[in-house]
This record gives sequence, C-alpha cells and structure tokens, in this order.
Amino acid sequence: MEISIIILCLILCAFFSGMEIAFISSNKIYLEIEKKQDNFLSRTLTKLTEKPSKFIAAMLIGNNIALVVYGFFMGEMLMNWIHSLPYHFSDLSNLFLQTVLSTLIVLITAEFLPKVFFQIYANTLIKFFAIPAYIFYLLFYFISTFFIWVSDFVLRKFFKTQGDQVQLYFSKVELGNYITEQMSTVEDHEEVDSEIQIFQNALEFSGVRARDVMTPRTEIAAIDLVDTIEGLKTIFITTGYSKIVVYQNSLDDILGYIHSFDLFKKPKTVSEIVIPVEFVPETIFIKDVLKLLTKKRKSVAVVLDEYGGTSGIITIEDIVEELFGEIEDEHDFDEELIEKVVQEGVYLFSTRLDVAYLNETYKLNIPESDSYGTLGGFIVDFTKEIPQKGANITIGIFHFSIEEATNKKIELVKMSIRE
Repeated sequence: MEISIIILCLILCAFFSGMEIAFISSNKIYLEIEKKQDNFLSRTLTKLTEKPSKFIAAMLIGNNIALVVYGFFMGEMLMNWIHSLPYHFSDLSNLFLQTVLSTLIVLITAEFLPKVFFQIYANTLIKFFAIPAYIFYLLFYFISTFFIWVSDFVLRKFFKTQGDQVQLYFSKVELGNYITEQMSTVEDHEEVDSEIQIFQNALEFSGVRARDVMTPRTEIAAIDLVDTIEGLKTIFITTGYSKIVVYQNSLDDILGYIHSFDLFKKPKTVSEIVIPVEFVPETIFIKDVLKLLTKKRKSVAVVLDEYGGTSGIITIEDIVEELFGEIEDEHDFDEELIEKVVQEGVYLFSTRLDVAYLNETYKLNIPESDSYGTLGGFIVDFTKEIPQKGANITIGIFHFSIEEATNKKIELVKMSIRE
C-alpha cells in the first residue's frame, strides 16, 4: 500500500511539474489556433489557459500536495528499511540518509526527466493531458484563487504594481518558431502558401545585410561619364535594364545612375541626366538601406567594401524581393542554377547557390562564414584566387572540380565528399 501511494505521488509530481513547464514552453500561437477548432478539446484548452497564473498556481499546489504525501510515506518506508539494516546509525545520520535518498528519487523521476520530456514535446503533451489538467485545475481552483489574490494584494500594496496581467500578444520568436514548424512539414514538391512565405521572409528581413542581396561588382552594367549617349542607348538595349550605373575612370568611383526614362529628355551628354546615389557599407542591414533610400527618395545605393571600393549595388527592387519574392518584368530572364546529385556523395552545383541553402537541403555541413555566402565565395575564400576550368581543389573533406569558369568567376563545380 505504501509503495503504491509513493508511486502514485511520483506520477502526480511528474505530471504537475511537466504540465507547468509545457505551458511555459508551448508556442502560444499554436495554442490559439488549437483553441479555434471548436471541439471539446479546444474548449478545454480555452478554459485552461484563459487565466495562466491560476493554471500555474493550480499545478504548483498539486505538486506540493503530492510532494508532502510522498515525503510522509517515503520517510516512513526508508526509516523501516534503515532500521532493518545490520548497521546502527545515529539519528542525524538516519535523517541525512533519508533526505538524500528521497530527494534523489523525486528529483530524477518527478522533476528533471518529466520537465525535459514535457519541454521538448510541449505543444503535443499540453493537448494530450489537457483534460486531466483541467480536472485538477477545477479541484484546486479556489485555493489557487486565494493565493493569487494574496500575491496581487502584496504586489499592489507594497510594490505599487498592477498585479497579475494576462499577456495578450505573441512574441516575434513564437511567430517565427510556429512558421518554421509549418515550413518543415512541407514536402519538397509542394508549393508553400505565399502568405506563409511572406511571413517567414518578414521575420528574417531584419537580419539580412546588404551584401546578401546586392548585385555583385562583376555583374554591374555601367557606363563611363565621358561615353556618348549612343553608347548609353546601346547598353540599355543589350542589357534590358531600366537603370545603368555611371562611373568616372573606374567602378570604384561611381557618380550615380541613369534611368531609361531620362533618355526621353533628349540629353546631349551622359552627365546631364545622372542621378546621385547613396553609399552604404556591406554590413548594413537592408531594413536600414530601405529607410535611407526612402528618406532620400533614391532607388539605388552603392555597396562599399571595407577598403572603400565598390562591392556591388543594391536597389529598392532587390530589397522588396526579399519580402515578396522575385519581381519579374519583361526584361528579366530566368537564370537556371544547377543543383544535381550525380551519385551518392557527388554533386553538380552552380556556384551562385547559397552555402546555407546547400547545407539545409543536402546536409553537407559546409563551413559558413561572414566572409562569403555562396559556394563560389567559399572556394575563392580558400584559394584566394579565381580557379580556372579543370582545376581541382580540396577543402577539408570537400573536393571540387571546376567544370565552368571565366577569368572573373567560377560558374559550375562538381563536388565530392571524401570522409
């Protein structure tokens, strides 16, 4: 009988402490969505979580009652066991041994393990145990109400605070975690709902830097200030761009840009229609670039490297695409980025692919760094030069064979993994 009561108390302690940590760790957005399902479980969750402080108090009260009962019966059982031993202990030693043994048992079985388990599976377990938790919530309702009233009185009277307040908002982290969970359940061949994708982009937006979305220096379409209008027209026609960068002597001395509409003004020289640009460092967040360009009523910014040279350019369109996806116009061409599994451990990749994307998609564990973002950048960062076609490069366990390259950049590589 004693053993049965002790086991029951340990189970109840594990349940109460587990539900407490599950409620704290659960995603509040997930719970709100579950509460909107209009079924018995959703109504139970609604009543259970409408006053969080009372729910936590009820779980704490239940946990303490179970611990007191456990301590009474466990102490008596341990004392009988200690007295049955052939050794004689003093009263102080008996008390110490009894305390250590009973504490270790309750900590391992009813505190540490349940809290770890309930924290990992918080969303699932709070639903699974919602009904028994609600029963105990009702059972201890008046006791928890009394203690909440006492704590609120102390807070208002002595600490001049408002007392217990119900949180009516969700944190950015909770929203991000919920969307990430939803995205992880989408199969590779399924299309992600556009609203969900925009939400995810918006949450990641504040952490994106200019160097992550800029058009790199090697791909900038530009014209010298001393070139002719005819030459400018030719560049507009051949590139299909609506904006062309204007420089003096070299791309490290960019003066501004020209919009194709300005050609209707029939200028005689390039300098007549140059629109000044803003200059920003590579490390600036794009949210700050957007704020700057909006304030200055500009649409193009030049991204500078640490030495003051031109690293690339960034436009309003580049920033908006980070939120809403690619914005296509009649001059945009689809650039096919090759990613192909040749055989197990051997891949064919375009070097424009992001290292983070490849690691997430193919589980490659390629080292990531602020010094580069793409696979081509990873290789160049290691070699400190532009490898030519046919070159073979080994970086750690990764072996690269350069399949296509120009004197300015690597285009295509075959990558194999050597353990």
